[in-house]
Amino acid sequence: MKAYDKVPLTIEQQIERLHNRGMVIADSERATHKLTHISYYRLSGYWRPFELENEDGTHRFVEGTSLDLVLQYYVFDRELRLWLMDAIERLEVSFRNQLSNALAMAYGAHAYLYPSHFASHKEHTDCLGSLLREITRSKEPFIKHYFATYDEPDMPPIWVAAKIMSLGQLSRWYKMIRDPALRQEVADTYQLDESTFSSYLHHLTPVRNCCAHHGRLWNRRFTLTMKLPRKKPVGLHDNFNLESDGHLYNTLVMLAYLMDILNPGHHWKQRLVELFDHHSDVPAQSMGFPDDWRERAIWKGRLV
Repeated sequence: MKAYDKVPLTIEQQIERLHNRGMVIADSERATHKLTHISYYRLSGYWRPFELENEDGTHRFVEGTSLDLVLQYYVFDRELRLWLMDAIERLEVSFRNQLSNALAMAYGAHAYLYPSHFASHKEHTDCLGSLLREITRSKEPFIKHYFATYDEPDMPPIWVAAKIMSLGQLSRWYKMIRDPALRQEVADTYQLDESTFSSYLHHLTPVRNCCAHHGRLWNRRFTLTMKLPRKKPVGLHDNFNLESDGHLYNTLVMLAYLMDILNPGHHWKQRLVELFDHHSDVPAQSMGFPDDWRERAIWKGRLV
């Protein structure tokens, strides 16, 4: 451990530092604008793979590294994030509906209030406490309407409460359900095994949060990996990259499969191909894409 000794730099000093480290900056006025509105620190995540460390611990850029190239990676990542959130939103809305319907039909409108329906009393207490706090401070009109209209029970039905659950909360409630047949009933909607579906939702939560908080997806490894489906559905397993090591590719394969179910006739997968075509300098391999990914069945057509 050591004391932090870095000092803040003006935009002009930042540009000078980049130039001294070997970055090609063709337009200083454009560089000033970008560093003003994006920030040196945020862009550093995109130029770090182009850095070489000198013997004295300082860094230089690989010869030919330009700010324009770094900005292309940044723009690609922003467009990728928006594209990915489009699909995650569709899945989250669908899953919220399936989960609340399954619990309501099996155990009644207020199923989530009773620990007997869930595998862990402690985890149910934690999840319920968190949810009740969210409900209590919520300003959503549908929550206000419930409390203004009904006085018993003192909490809204599951289909109302679920609307303010995050994807992470929904994932925890699903995994907690004591009856595996009920979990499988939800997973059947997506033609997946319930343990695989639960694992994917758990993995997708930090991916979704990364997108929601404008985090970097390009060249990122997610430590919380997913369980890959092997037999169900037929043919899907062959599309995964078994050596991707936490990169985004396998996440996208599963989401592409789910989009075929959620929105038949969509152009979501084609938009990914177009995104890489438009940003041809960005290597797909840096996100775990295999060299032949464009030729794999999931990206060329439908498995279901």
